[in-house]
Amino acid sequence: MGKRPTIQMVANHAGVSRGTVDRVLNHRSYVREDVRVRVLQAVQELGYLSPHELHRQALGLTPLQLGVILPNWSGYTKSEFLRGIIAARAELQEAQVDVIIRECQTDIPGEVNEYLDDFTVQRISGIALCALNDLSIEHKIAELDKQGIPVITFNSDLPESRRLCFIGQDYVKSGRIAGELMSKIIPKTAHILALAGNLEFYGHHSRLDGFCARLSELGFASRQITVAETYNDYHVTYRKVLDALQHPNRPDAVYMANRSVAGCVEAIRTAGLVGKIRVISHDVTKDTKALLKKGEVDLTISQDIYRQGYLPLILLRDLLRKGKQPVCEDNNTAISIICAENML
Repeated sequence: MGKRPTIQMVANHAGVSRGTVDRVLNHRSYVREDVRVRVLQAVQELGYLSPHELHRQALGLTPLQLGVILPNWSGYTKSEFLRGIIAARAELQEAQVDVIIRECQTDIPGEVNEYLDDFTVQRISGIALCALNDLSIEHKIAELDKQGIPVITFNSDLPESRRLCFIGQDYVKSGRIAGELMSKIIPKTAHILALAGNLEFYGHHSRLDGFCARLSELGFASRQITVAETYNDYHVTYRKVLDALQHPNRPDAVYMANRSVAGCVEAIRTAGLVGKIRVISHDVTKDTKALLKKGEVDLTISQDIYRQGYLPLILLRDLLRKGKQPVCEDNNTAISIICAENML
């Protein structure tokens, strides 16, 4: 009997490194298509795999695991994330791609890092991540990149990390649009309460930055805008809005750069100021639609959260199975302005 072929023999035959052969056989990271074909041809010629195993490799059917890490959020955004993720998981299942979902219980960076470490142990091949801005998470993503594990951020970016790309809205632009709209429905002397969920999330503070920058360009002074965080909590939102409305120098408008719009409107009702306080929000939830219809929210700005959950997994599959790099600049989701008359 002849000597059984080794991975080094395959590498020598294909003119590549052992690591490249390993990546081709395990779909661990990007390999050019011509290199992948050359390696598989060497595998076939040397008999390194059985015909059945080779067929699975040629079709890219080696079992592949992708991981998703979701933030400590609830409500509409989380449900839309999951709807997109579940749709992608169902589509990828036939290609033997499994999707493992982890949901954070806190906003503590260490929890995200623990999940990233667990994914490494489980030999996850690619990760979709929505997390707050934190240096330790950026460092962890750099470590994963060195190991050939691509990370795609979605909804809230980590732009200083070595993530592969970001899937989400241009939040600075959407905030600027909100500022432009606000300037058209309030006088130049008006005061504004601007609420964000958690400013440690890139999406939240970018949206708020865009809003304030555009109002400044239009002649509003920074002292006219009061900024507060609500952590997307209904009760925190209600209390902060009500406290502001009961202050002698109460705001004339509220900008909701976060969720919990219902809490904001309930505070306006409690203060007896319905119809006197302008409200601009983001996203088109069931509650927001009802409030738009009643005239208690003036305008909202939409984003495709379903797509943000769905697309990262498809892009990771295309990269790891087909060697197709994502075109990052094409991945910003659409921005639409919604009022009572154009709701679906």
